[in-house]
Amino acid sequence: MNAQFTAWVESVYHHQVHSETGQTPLERWNTGWDRIGAAPAIPSGDALTEAFLWSQVRTVTKTATVSLHGNSYQVEAALVGRKVELVFSPFDLEHIQVRYDGRCYGPALPQVITRHAHPKAKPETPEPEPAPSTGIAYLNLVTQAHHAGLADDPGIGFNALYSRLAGDGGGREQVPGQTSIEDFIDAPDHDDAHTEHRRHHGNDPTQEQQ
Repeated sequence: MNAQFTAWVESVYHHQVHSETGQTPLERWNTGWDRIGAAPAIPSGDALTEAFLWSQVRTVTKTATVSLHGNSYQVEAALVGRKVELVFSPFDLEHIQVRYDGRCYGPALPQVITRHAHPKAKPETPEPEPAPSTGIAYLNLVTQAHHAGLADDPGIGFNALYSRLAGDGGGREQVPGQTSIEDFIDAPDHDDAHTEHRRHHGNDPTQEQQ
């Protein structure tokens, strides 16, 4: 979102004439600096880095060491017993500058490093770019393709199930491959057919009972 806002400001807003000033914001900015005969000060990369560094105060031990969030560092022996300022990037606790009374005493030499970043430092994770809108209902297409695949399957008559959902719900629709109820009505009784078979082979169940 920040990238989109920056692009809009630099590409659109800065070049549109303002109704009150009669100038574009970019022209107004440049005109103001020309009027005072100066230019905006552009900070150097080092100055920007310095502006965003963190610092904490620690007392140097008798062994000329300081600790910071579980890490141990060696400093100048002349600083023993003094409160020094540790200046560092919150994302890199391996490189720390030691300062005392407005003077830099060089880097603190890491001895034991158990944490590489400040516990409150949260890395900036860019948001993923949103997928461009195509106007296509993707899930609907998947559903339709799924139903079409089931209808083309000769082994299972799922197409009849979906056709009833789409129909008026009134008629009796036959699922392909399904045995008709008429086949059972017109067929001879199972027990009668079995009795006739035994009589034909000389095994009359009625005679056996006698």
